[in-house]
Amino acid sequence: MKPRIVILISGRGSNMAALLAASLPLEIAAVISNRPGAAGLALATAQGIAAEVVDHQAHATRETFDQALAEAIDRHQPQLVVLAGFMRILTPAFIRHYQGRLLNIHPSLLPAFPGLHTHRQALQAGVRIHGCTVHFVTEQLDHGPIVAQAAVPVLPDDTEETLAARVLESEHRIYPEALRWWAEGRLTLRDDGRVGVQGAAFPQGALRVPGAAA
Repeated sequence: MKPRIVILISGRGSNMAALLAASLPLEIAAVISNRPGAAGLALATAQGIAAEVVDHQAHATRETFDQALAEAIDRHQPQLVVLAGFMRILTPAFIRHYQGRLLNIHPSLLPAFPGLHTHRQALQAGVRIHGCTVHFVTEQLDHGPIVAQAAVPVLPDDTEETLAARVLESEHRIYPEALRWWAEGRLTLRDDGRVGVQGAAFPQGALRVPGAAA
């Protein structure tokens, strides 16, 4: 039996679409959005996947929203909850409920640039390399054990929009890869807070941007 996941979205669901296109060895039990108008809901429905809304605006507090969201998720009995552009800060109780079963992708090379406007932060900091991170969610915002990262160069004429587009391409590559590792039972949350990936080949040496002769 394939492992089951539930995907949480807030908007167009481009990372969700990348997961769908990857033909992963898992079952997507449902897609849930906190926004009724999220374009990704229509995409899920077109793929025959249950699409639901738990509207955060219908709840007076984060706690009551997260409780309703957890109830909606748990009806599908997933082994993993996947955040794919889900733009809500989750409460500690919700995170503890899914401890070790809550995966996120963030548009920066964590722990650099947590929070919002990561591409603006990268440009203002003058970094030469930016990227994205797949990680397990913990109570500390945009931290937690790292599963995978991808780096992209920051070009001299980059804007927030051009840099975001380059990072998004990498997100669409590494998120399906990380989910495949999980579905194949190759991820291990170690006691030291790091993630082990069984059988994964990692490149040797360092990515250097801008490139220069040794």
